[in-house]
Amino acid sequence: MQLNLIGFFLVVLALLHGAFARYFNWRVEFAPVSLINRQMMYVHTFFIALVVLLMGVLCLTSATELVGTLLGRRVALGCGMFWLARLLIQLFGYSSELWRGKRFETIVHVVFIGFWSYLSYVFLAIGLL
Repeated sequence: MQLNLIGFFLVVLALLHGAFARYFNWRVEFAPVSLINRQMMYVHTFFIALVVLLMGVLCLTSATELVGTLLGRRVALGCGMFWLARLLIQLFGYSSELWRGKRFETIVHVVFIGFWSYLSYVFLAIGLL
């Protein structure tokens, strides 16, 4: 059940990446940046979204295998390490200037700390069974 819920949320998160360029006004923000840096941002965002989408689809289609097989548990462990790294970046990689004193940004920051923690816990728990 947890993996199905996680799968749904990861698919939604992956699809939300499609709106990043518009929401964060990348056309204006990246205008002064070199072409290679601008394109790397778009390409890396696409591939992060793809990995998140594929992880979500894996959870939706193969939850039983993730929990019930050695290979599945190893894949889950890798996913857990991925999300734990993401949690650490959320905690220590972003400046507090981006969210401190800003209601919406603080809420988003806290929600994502909770979400990355949840993903890390579930995947690591499966992977370390």
